Amino acid sequence: MNNRPPQTLSTLIWQSILQTIILAVSAGLFVSFVYGFVQYYKETRQHIQEIATLLTISASIAENTDVVDEQIQFLLEKEPSIESILFYTTSQPVVDANQLRYDWKNALFANSISLNYPVVGDPTNKILSSKEDTLVGYLNVTVDIAMLREDWIKSNLLLWLMTTLLAIIWALFILRKLNWPSKDVATLSAACDIVIKNPELERLPMIQQRFEFQELIRINQAFITIFERLQVAKQDYQALAALEKQLHHKDLSLDVQLRNFQSMITHELKTSLNAIVGGLQLLDDERLSHEQKDAIDIIHNGSDKLVLTLDQIIQLNQIQKGQISLQIHEFNPLQLIADLLADFEPIAKQKGLVLISHIHHIDYVLEGDAARIKQILSILINNAIKFTPTGQVSITSQLTHFNNSNRWQIGVADTGIGIDSSFIDDIFNPFFQVDSSKTRQYEGSGIGLPVVKQMAQLMAASVEVDSSLGVGTNFTVTIPMANQRQSEQQQDLRGLKLIYYYYHEKGSLVDELQRLGADVVCYQNEQVVVDEISTKKFDILMFAEDVFSRKAALLASRIRALETESRTLMVFWYPQQQIHDLASFEFGLKVAGVDYCEVAKYEGKALNDLLKYWLGWI
Repeated sequence: MNNRPPQTLSTLIWQSILQTIILAVSAGLFVSFVYGFVQYYKETRQHIQEIATLLTISASIAENTDVVDEQIQFLLEKEPSIESILFYTTSQPVVDANQLRYDWKNALFANSISLNYPVVGDPTNKILSSKEDTLVGYLNVTVDIAMLREDWIKSNLLLWLMTTLLAIIWALFILRKLNWPSKDVATLSAACDIVIKNPELERLPMIQQRFEFQELIRINQAFITIFERLQVAKQDYQALAALEKQLHHKDLSLDVQLRNFQSMITHELKTSLNAIVGGLQLLDDERLSHEQKDAIDIIHNGSDKLVLTLDQIIQLNQIQKGQISLQIHEFNPLQLIADLLADFEPIAKQKGLVLISHIHHIDYVLEGDAARIKQILSILINNAIKFTPTGQVSITSQLTHFNNSNRWQIGVADTGIGIDSSFIDDIFNPFFQVDSSKTRQYEGSGIGLPVVKQMAQLMAASVEVDSSLGVGTNFTVTIPMANQRQSEQQQDLRGLKLIYYYYHEKGSLVDELQRLGADVVCYQNEQVVVDEISTKKFDILMFAEDVFSRKAALLASRIRALETESRTLMVFWYPQQQIHDLASFEFGLKVAGVDYCEVAKYEGKALNDLLKYWLGWI
């Protein structure tokens, strides 16, 4: 992994130019030294050869001995590179390879070389050139290459220094030109640093381009354009967030109004229906004619259906608001199915249908909410009979045992009209009706299956549908159940004193807390909550999910200001549909003193463990 810090563009340019200068100067000096000195060596050797030729001519004449000595002395004084000049006699020719070969090697690496030149006794004073010439001896000239090299370097040192200086000046000039774009890049980089370090920056700093480079100008323009687009997007996002916040508050207000309206309308309708049903019961059948009895029967049937529909609507609203809790008791699944068969068999016979059951387990005792399970199966069986013109309706029961739990699977199948596959996902929506001639002839409000779905989810059960048009429909309900020894939950929250503040309805959370052993008191008035906490000691203050966050924050601030000796744990429950808006209200609640903001949960074990964790009991 490379841990080196990032390198700037200007540093890279400086390093590259410096390396180039060093390499160029080194290469230039080396090449100039090698080539120049070799050429100088060759010229010196040629000059010495010419001098030696003259000496050999003089030495070939016997009378010129003194003259030759004087010439040698003169040459040794005037030519410092000549170390010595010797004459020796021999009649055998001497092969001297150093005279003609390896000039570059001798010039660069040798300290001295000896050059032999033949001296012949020719009256014409010429160098030996034929076999008739008489070889007298050789003139040996020793050249001091080290001194020659040193003298040459000294004579060229100034030139090298001037050349190097000119190269450095030229390189610096080139570097200065190459450094121009790096300055503009550094300006862009500084602007980027300002943007990075200031996330809330609304105006881009001035970016001055000193040199007109097309590429950098385009990068600068692109950078400015992107920043401006981001600012526009930020403004749009802020406007959208503000609008969403307004809509959220409106939704909350409308939700409260809708709940109030639902409670009011269902209460009024239920009261009126009760009056109608009660009035019908007061009628004396003995004093009525057959026509009046038939009319009353019609009114009875209509009112019964309306009461059932209204009860299902009320129940669906209660489930959605979390106002229904499960009542866990022991029950016999075989007896439950037998009761269902007894209830619906007359209705099935009246339509000419066969109602049968398939039981794949022995008698067994389960623990669960038998009333809710029976309600789910009643709705499914009633629908199966309703939408089956001919054939049969069957109930299948299977029970699977595991180490720590049981799974009860109940199927309700019919040979009715079936459901189009495109409507399978919609049949669990409230008031949904399949818009076709085959289904519109059957009565129904579209509430039964949504109640089945919501009730099954309340029990952590699943509902599956398999249907084909003209063949039939099969509903399968799978309910997980704990073993009897595990379902006996201990009241682990016994001794916990809890105050519950709600706005409109308490919901089923209170029932769940009480079932776990907690001592719960419920209030709707803020001042009563403040007075209770100021005079009594409570472990937890809970805000119900129908309490507005702003109202909860104000109440929490008042309570925190009054606390001196003890501190009450505060929990704000919010609905599941507000989970995406948590960031909009959580901070304000935490500042006001609320300890935890949690989505509403009513499961026994999960709620028990969560409260014990908050209280530090586990």
